Amino acid sequence: MGTQAPSDYNDPKVDTRTAEDKAIDAWLPITSSRNAKWWYSAFHNVTAMVGAGVLSLPYAMSELGWGPGVTVMIVSWIITLYTLWQMVEMHEMVPGKRFDRYHELGQHAFGEKLGLWIVVPQQLIVEVGVDIVYMVTGGKSLQKVHELVCNHDDCANIKLSYFIMIFASVHFVLSHLPNLNSISGVSLAAAVMSLSYSTIAWGASVKKGVQPNVEYGYKAHSTAGTVFDFLSGLGEVAFAYAGHNVVLEIQATIPSTPDKPSKIPMWRGVVVAYIVVALCYFPVAFIGYWMFGNAVEDNILMSLNKPTWLIVMANMFVVVHVIGSYQIYAMPVFDMLETVLVKKLRFRPTWYLRFVTRNIYVAFTMFVGITFPFFGGLLGFFGGFAFAPTTYFLPCIMWLAIYKPRRFSLSWIANWVCIIFGILLMVLAPIGGLRSIIVQAKTYKFYN
Repeated sequence: MGTQAPSDYNDPKVDTRTAEDKAIDAWLPITSSRNAKWWYSAFHNVTAMVGAGVLSLPYAMSELGWGPGVTVMIVSWIITLYTLWQMVEMHEMVPGKRFDRYHELGQHAFGEKLGLWIVVPQQLIVEVGVDIVYMVTGGKSLQKVHELVCNHDDCANIKLSYFIMIFASVHFVLSHLPNLNSISGVSLAAAVMSLSYSTIAWGASVKKGVQPNVEYGYKAHSTAGTVFDFLSGLGEVAFAYAGHNVVLEIQATIPSTPDKPSKIPMWRGVVVAYIVVALCYFPVAFIGYWMFGNAVEDNILMSLNKPTWLIVMANMFVVVHVIGSYQIYAMPVFDMLETVLVKKLRFRPTWYLRFVTRNIYVAFTMFVGITFPFFGGLLGFFGGFAFAPTTYFLPCIMWLAIYKPRRFSLSWIANWVCIIFGILLMVLAPIGGLRSIIVQAKTYKFYN
C-alpha cells in the first residue's frame, strides 16, 4: 500500500519499479489511467463534496442557530478550501514522485508505518461511512418519489429496506467500472444533478414562503438537548465538506510532467468546484432555515411536497447524484482492497478477484444502511469522528511536518487555527451525533 508512483512512468531514471509492479499499477484503479483534464477535477470534486450533506444543512442550521450556523458554514468553507489547496500542492512536493493516495502522503509526513496507521483507518471510516449514508439517502429519496407519485390508497406501503436494495442494485453493476476516469460520465451527471436539486431545494422553499408560526429558536426543551443538538449540527456541517478524502486520488488521474505539473489543472478544477459548492450550500442552508425554521426535516426535500412534479424530479436528481458520489468514494476503497489482495496476499490481478471483492463491499454497505438508517445522526457522527481530522486538520499537520514554516509566521498561525478548529469538531461533534442515533433507536425496529 505504500508504493509511491513517479510523475513520469516512462522515464527510466525515475521509474525503478519491476515489470510486475508496473503491470499491477496498470491494473489498480487509481494508477491505471492518467489522461484526465482539468474539468474532470471540477466535476469529480463537486460530486465528492456536494451530496447528502447539502440537504441536511438547513437542519444543521436549526440545531446551531442563525449566528453560530452562518459562522460555522462560512469558516468551514474557507478552512477546507485552504486545506484542499495544501493537498493539491503536496501531491508532487518531491521531484519525481507523485503521492497518488492519501496514505502515501501520510507515510511521507509521518513515516512508513505510522503514516499508514494515522491515515488509513480514518480514510476508510470516511469513505465507507459516506457510502453507507448514501445508501440510506438513495433509498429514502426513492421512497419519497414513490410516496409522491403513488399517493392513493391502492399503493403498497413499501419498506425503506427495499428501496435501499433497489438503489444498491445499481452499484452491483457500476462498481465494476475499472477506475475513476471510467466513471467520469457518471460523475459529470452527478455534478450537474447536485446543482440542479440544490437549486430546486432553495427555489421551492422560496416558492413555499416563510411558514406560519415559524420559530428560529432551539427546538430542544432542555439545556442538555440544546447542547447535544448543537454538537450534532457541527458534525453535519463537517460532513458536508468531505472531498479531501479523495482529492489526491482524483489528482492522480491527471497527467503530469516537470514542465506541466498536475497541480495547475487540478487547482483550476478545485476553484470551479468550490464556487459550485458555495452556490449549492449557502442558498440551501440559509433559505431553507429561513422558510421552515426549526421545523425543517433532516433532509429538506422531505419538508417539500408541492409542486409534486418538481419535488419528484429533485429526489430523482438526488438519486443520480448519490450514485455518482458513492462510486467516487468507493473507488479508493476498491484500490486499497485490491492493493492488499494483490501486493500483500499475492492474489493474481484478475477480473473475478475484482468482481468478488467489489460485490462484497457493495453488499456490506447495503446491509449496514438497511440496519441503521439514521440519516441525521449518521451525518453528525461520521462528520465529527472522521471527516474533521482528514478534512480540517490532518493536511495542516502534514504541512507543518514537511515544510516546517517559521514559528508565528502567517503559514504557521493559519495551520494551527485550522488544527484547533478541527480538533474541537472531532471531539465535540460525534457526541451529538451519537446521542441523536440513540434517541432515534429507542423507537426504531430493525428491518421494520
